[in-house]
Amino acid sequence: MVEAARAKSTSAGICFLVADCLILTEFEDNIQKGDDGEAEMAEHMKTPHFDVLVVEKATNLYDAKIGAIHLKNKFGKLGNIVNPNHRHDEEHEKLTDEKRTRIAESHRFGSFAPERDGNKIKWYVDGQDYFYAVSVALEKAKETIYIEDWWLSPELFLRRPPFYNQEWRLDQVLKRRAEAGVKIYIIVYKEVAQAVSCNSAHTKHALNALCPEGSPGHGNITVLRHPDHNVFENAGDMTFYWAHHEKFIVIDYEMAFIGGLDLCFGRWDSRQHPLADVHPAGVQNEMFPGQDFNNNRIMDFHTVEDWKSNELSKADYGRMPWHDTAMCVIGDCVYDIAEHFLLRWNFIKRDKYKRSDNVDWLTVTGREGENEDLVAVQRPKHPVGEYINHPLSPLENRSWAQGQQGTVHAQVVRSSCDWSSGILTEHSIQNAYCEIIRNAQHFVYIENQFFITATGEEQFPIHNTIGRAIVDACVKAGKEGRKFRVILVIPAVPGFAGDLRDDAAMGTRAIMDYQYKSIHRGPHSIFEQIKAQGVDPKQHIFIFNLRSYDRLNKTPALIEQEEKAGVKYQDVQRAEAEEIMSEGVHSTTDQQPSLGDETAESEKKRLIDAKRRFEAERGAVGLEQATTSMDSIAHTAMLNGGLVSEVRWDDDLEKEKENFVQEELYIHGKLMIVDDRIVICGSSNINDRSQMGLHDSELSIVMEDYNLIDSVMDGQPFKAGHHAATLRRLLWREHLGLLPAQPLDASKDPNAQPADVCPNDVMEGPEYEFVADPMSDQVWDMWTGNATTNTQIFRHLFRADPDDNIKTFDDYEAFLPRHNKFKQGHLHDPFMPAEEVREKLDQIKGHLVWMPLDFLCDAPMAEKGLQVNAYTESIYT
Repeated sequence: MVEAARAKSTSAGICFLVADCLILTEFEDNIQKGDDGEAEMAEHMKTPHFDVLVVEKATNLYDAKIGAIHLKNKFGKLGNIVNPNHRHDEEHEKLTDEKRTRIAESHRFGSFAPERDGNKIKWYVDGQDYFYAVSVALEKAKETIYIEDWWLSPELFLRRPPFYNQEWRLDQVLKRRAEAGVKIYIIVYKEVAQAVSCNSAHTKHALNALCPEGSPGHGNITVLRHPDHNVFENAGDMTFYWAHHEKFIVIDYEMAFIGGLDLCFGRWDSRQHPLADVHPAGVQNEMFPGQDFNNNRIMDFHTVEDWKSNELSKADYGRMPWHDTAMCVIGDCVYDIAEHFLLRWNFIKRDKYKRSDNVDWLTVTGREGENEDLVAVQRPKHPVGEYINHPLSPLENRSWAQGQQGTVHAQVVRSSCDWSSGILTEHSIQNAYCEIIRNAQHFVYIENQFFITATGEEQFPIHNTIGRAIVDACVKAGKEGRKFRVILVIPAVPGFAGDLRDDAAMGTRAIMDYQYKSIHRGPHSIFEQIKAQGVDPKQHIFIFNLRSYDRLNKTPALIEQEEKAGVKYQDVQRAEAEEIMSEGVHSTTDQQPSLGDETAESEKKRLIDAKRRFEAERGAVGLEQATTSMDSIAHTAMLNGGLVSEVRWDDDLEKEKENFVQEELYIHGKLMIVDDRIVICGSSNINDRSQMGLHDSELSIVMEDYNLIDSVMDGQPFKAGHHAATLRRLLWREHLGLLPAQPLDASKDPNAQPADVCPNDVMEGPEYEFVADPMSDQVWDMWTGNATTNTQIFRHLFRADPDDNIKTFDDYEAFLPRHNKFKQGHLHDPFMPAEEVREKLDQIKGHLVWMPLDFLCDAPMAEKGLQVNAYTESIYT
């Protein structure tokens, strides 16, 4: 009875406060709207509540009333369930939408951003160069840092080897900048934990814990997670299917980084793409500590808040290598990238943190006054949080505001909509892809994580029409008798499936099924639509994957060391991760120490003791001196890397066979190069999720360099854009094995510096000139020849899947039987002579392999059911 009375009393009190606050709000509205303030005041003094209201504004009761208004609005959002247009139905919202629409219609591709001349833009290929450049740029930040990522790992090492570069762990860099007074704003995707393992809660807690209250830098790091999954707050706006997928950084409004690389585990890699990370000479030489060593086809990321909890043993498996691209931008486009960030920030402030006083509204020079609505700034009557104008020092002081910094004509494009940014749908990325492909004259080169697209309305549920643009370009070239190629480089397995025969791989098989239907299966596929117009698609479209091999340096001495110490190398690798990662890994919440913390500390001591015992046996097994066998042989596939048959092994070659491994080289970049003139790079995949605007949020940049260089196209003199041509030449040399392996020390590598330090080193030489003409027969013969040879050898030695010989699931079992006799990724035939294995590996050059277009062509790849159905299809497309 008493509790019921209390509840009733509390409820009545809230209702009284809300009603009273509405009177106060009405009074304030009329005061603000009246033309004559004194007349309005006199009129409202007639109300019996007026004298009370004036007094209450100076009391705690006024604060309570404001709190009640916020509470009313919080529960009032339930009404959005029946009004999905609630962000666009009020008059001021309609005016903002009209303003944004006019701006987009005045720009190419329907983008929010204009075309900009005079940008200085530098490319990065693979994580080693990119992360090093980011580390240099972050360290120089003076005012503000914006970071937007799908996944951000605070414990990521930006420089390697980690043991010798512990101060270059991402969280430590950000901590130093925060302590120096730099304001750091971070937006990360708030995942659905049951579906994605990136644990944004850990990201937020770990970064917030860097500068605790009372310490330097406190309050200088703010992390927002979105979308909200709180049913009471956002029942009408929740999305479980779509993600924030952008990957970009803005530093001091001076420069920006944009591309396909999140600041997270699993992305750091070099151009030789090693798989092995076993080091008999000492675990301090490890390149991929803890969860940064990952192979999703064997085991996905899990419990990422615990850096050391990697259950994948480096002594038994290779990692999944990672290929990616990104850009550094200095110029007017930096402002556009920053504007997109501020739109996202203020929208999330409104959507999720409106009543949080530790999250400020961010205004920006150039979008003030009546135009601040373009970046979603609101001025509620009872604002919570400050209004901070950016940049913190005058915008005109930026180097790019003083004049043109480079020669690249560029434009920022995006996929964004109501749920992600509070705007009407924009799909300027798709518009850019389609228009640029249709206008291509010589070649279209695409590297992308996915390739799901439609040629028309008949390919439901796929809607983006990049496929139709490809059809149009090929048919036009074919009928004109013009040499024209579309070259796709995509992953062999686009999702992280494990064994593709398992039920758990149904989602990945569905993605692959949609890809095959996009490319060549069915009457509405790209191939069949080209063929229907009398043109042979096989003369124009070519699809490739990438694959890499290596050798685990699990020497007999290392095995003996394990036996003598009674410690597995896996425990030693865990101990190493714990030793260099313990700070910041476990103290990531505001909770008091618990039994779990004591257990973690006990486990830490156990691992460190195991490492001590392991190292104590080093002399006994003859490992006090440097080992003669290499920790990785991935360099042998690269220029001047030598031959596998000549690489030393510290034991019987028959035992060496157990340590050879292969894996698909995962293509994660989102890149297109057309005619050596135009480049698109960013976060956008080729699928509906990235291209439609309604689904995942994306940000990309379209670039055309006006600095033209003398080049060759199909044997004829040609003026190529410096930026596009040099990037394409470097990528092709990497894939062909015509670049040397990278050293670990990137400090002297011009390609590992930000754009304000130096331009790209295009690495001129005979190989640079050899690939200058993208349409030459000699280059194409090497490209297709390497792909053919590499494909055959990976099939012969490893039975690498997927493969063209697997047309049914019965074929799958015959090609790659399921049993525990051999580990995934290792040699398939243990009786193959060691010398034959070495000699076969000698023939692999670069990483190109053909995509198996006949894989499971006679089998249902994705049967409709609980996982794949009319409600879930859009997740996979």
